[in-house]
Amino acid sequence: MKWRETLSKTVAYLDSKGVDGARTAGELMVARLLGVGRGFVSSRLDEDVSTAHIQAMRRGISRLVAGEPLQYVLGEWDFRSLTLKCDRRALIPRPETEELVTRVLAFLGANFQGRRPFVVDVGTGTGAIVLSIAREFKGEGVFLGTDVSADAVQLAKENAAKCSLDGRVKFAVADGLDDFDEPQCVDVIVSNPPYIESAVCETLERGVRDFEPRLALDGGADGLDFFDRYLSDALNLLKEGGAVFFEIGENQGKSVAALMHEYGFSDILVERDFAGHDRYASCILRQP
Repeated sequence: MKWRETLSKTVAYLDSKGVDGARTAGELMVARLLGVGRGFVSSRLDEDVSTAHIQAMRRGISRLVAGEPLQYVLGEWDFRSLTLKCDRRALIPRPETEELVTRVLAFLGANFQGRRPFVVDVGTGTGAIVLSIAREFKGEGVFLGTDVSADAVQLAKENAAKCSLDGRVKFAVADGLDDFDEPQCVDVIVSNPPYIESAVCETLERGVRDFEPRLALDGGADGLDFFDRYLSDALNLLKEGGAVFFEIGENQGKSVAALMHEYGFSDILVERDFAGHDRYASCILRQP
């Protein structure tokens, strides 16, 4: 069998089972097995398919039909300039979070020319945020990713090695910001925390609800548990002139800003994503 026929049958079968983006999924699975970019798949379609590759395609198809996200089936996913290992140990990196990184990099570029920032990514998951910051920041720095999940931290370490950043970024198992001993020691705290309301978690699409880690999704009854628990610690840890950057739920702009103000932050900025939804909350810590 040629790859052309294999791809055609794959797309038709996925379509028949109601899998969204069947063509994209089929082409990306073929690209992954051939070890090429998706744009090069068309030039390889007249090649013969090995028995091992047919079996691998069948396994991938079965997983997709069962509702597993394509990113987990492929085992990797692109985030900004990085290709990250991606599996059920952590959330799938998403485009909205790429924009969170853009905001941190803009702050670092404007305020840390010739200085070494200490950047902490809380709830690091795959390591996408802190690894991207370390890769793209034009200067030296100290970069740390923490997560309460030991499995997620192990995945992040694997991604650091995969991206040749294991000498530049460190990871640790930690519950939020509890393990820092010294006040005013951090320049930037960034996080894409769990912010979905517990009841809403039950209504998420199957791929998210049944396969992505609930620990990284569920923000409690109102989705604000993370912010209510760690904002005080964040304020205590930040140096003067330091900043916090959070990804938030699309209906949480006012409530997160109110909580930040309650815990002592001021001049809080809430920004929207490309879809026009509140998505980012940040604050630069100024001298009182």
